[in-house]
Amino acid sequence: LIAGLKKLIKNSKKNGKPLDGVLIETTGLADPAPVAQTFFADDFVQKNLSLDGILTLVDAKHLIMHLDEEKPEGVENEAVEQLAFADRILLNKCDLVDEPALDEVTRRIHMVNKSVQIRRTVQSKVDMDFILGIQAFSLDKILEMDD
Repeated sequence: LIAGLKKLIKNSKKNGKPLDGVLIETTGLADPAPVAQTFFADDFVQKNLSLDGILTLVDAKHLIMHLDEEKPEGVENEAVEQLAFADRILLNKCDLVDEPALDEVTRRIHMVNKSVQIRRTVQSKVDMDFILGIQAFSLDKILEMDD
């Protein structure tokens, strides 16, 4: 990822076309910590890019099942990790569940991350102002989770 970001930055400067931003999508239940660390692990990347925020897409119909999954000792529940790291959450597929189920999913999300902003969506349709230019990422918040 670092090599790819460096190449992207260098190409944009060489072509005189500055980057507006970079979106990094991690499919499935990926741990967001290594992706976030990328923005702090390399001096060149850190000087040229900033981490605006971590967006997590949540499946309203299946989230609780993933939160309740039993994991072997020492293995993190990646669904919990994604919620904990999130600065914004898109609660998607809201058309597939009823209002009480949506309320329960929202409650469970806030049990993991009290301050996260949640937007209910269908087919992930969302106003870009909710996910771009939010300046929401806080390294201090992440470090507090490790305490």
